Amino acid sequence: MAQEHRIGRLSEIPLGEGRSFEVEGRRVAVFHTRTGQVFATQAECPHRNGPLADGLLGGTTVVCPLHDWTYDLATGAALAGDCGIQVYPVRVVEDGAILLSVPHGASAAG
Repeated sequence: MAQEHRIGRLSEIPLGEGRSFEVEGRRVAVFHTRTGQVFATQAECPHRNGPLADGLLGGTTVVCPLHDWTYDLATGAALAGDCGIQVYPVRVVEDGAILLSVPHGASAAG
């Protein structure tokens, strides 16, 4: 079972960018796409721990800023690279707050 955490406001993340947050001892990257969609993934690329929130967003994909591994933000599937990433349910409520669901008992690495 997952618990929702209020982690910030969508207005804190410009369109086309990501930001990192800490939730229950784990780092999570939250992305605000140019179309207004919101996605959440593990914060580090599994290849060399690149900061995914600093990556290049394109549609619903992110490219790691260190070595160009590319991920689908909706599924976590690797589009370029050897393995996928953890994704988390996220939603924005009426007042603009971002609510992130983190499963209990999941490892901090995702």
